[in-house]
Amino acid sequence: MMRNTPARSEPHPPLQTTERPPRILVVDDEPPIVELVTGYLEREGWQVRSAVDGLAALEAIHAWEPDAIVLDVMLPGMDGIEVCTRLRAFSDAYVLMLTARSEEIDRIVGLTIGADDYLTKPFSPRELVARIKVLLRRPRTSARAAAGPDGLEVDEPRRLVHVDGERVELTALEFNLLAALVRAPGVVVSRTALLEQVWGPGYEADDHLVDVHVANVRRKLGDDPANPRFIETVRGVGYRVPEATE
Repeated sequence: MMRNTPARSEPHPPLQTTERPPRILVVDDEPPIVELVTGYLEREGWQVRSAVDGLAALEAIHAWEPDAIVLDVMLPGMDGIEVCTRLRAFSDAYVLMLTARSEEIDRIVGLTIGADDYLTKPFSPRELVARIKVLLRRPRTSARAAAGPDGLEVDEPRRLVHVDGERVELTALEFNLLAALVRAPGVVVSRTALLEQVWGPGYEADDHLVDVHVANVRRKLGDDPANPRFIETVRGVGYRVPEATE
């Protein structure tokens, strides 16, 4: 007599996901720092690669297209400032700069050429990971296009900016900052609100960080702070984009 035996269940295959883990490039010429940072980043499940100088970093950015870059200022040959300036011509990757110098001028220079954040050495690896998480959480697009004031066009879905019909190149952070202002024409948006919308909830920084990036956006738009067309300063509060005239 045949005995009915239950069919043996096969283990379920792992679920597949089309979303790849974030790619992080670490650029530093000090092996202990690279090893330490890489270890903490890989524990988050992120893909990590490293480069020891500026030229190698630019080659890796071109070939690998990282989502975020940890970039030391003091590199042999081409320093981190030059690397950041060059990469902004072809990459919107978030850039967190590492500097051994704590003078404010170094921080301002780094942010002016397109860096998104900075840490001063020595730093906590856990804080570095937390900062990168905040960068990666920043919204990149909205499902709609926003019309700016006269002469300014901000297309969020395609992430394009035009001034008087001419294309303007902004970094990822600069675009998000401008878009946050354009979404509320005529409304004063406080620096605190901009920090939350652009940098992410719970991000801790002083107002000066917002001011530096607004200055960068104004410069690229050709906007005169003394007689602004696009971004008005409301002293002691924040910024406002004027409404388009019909």
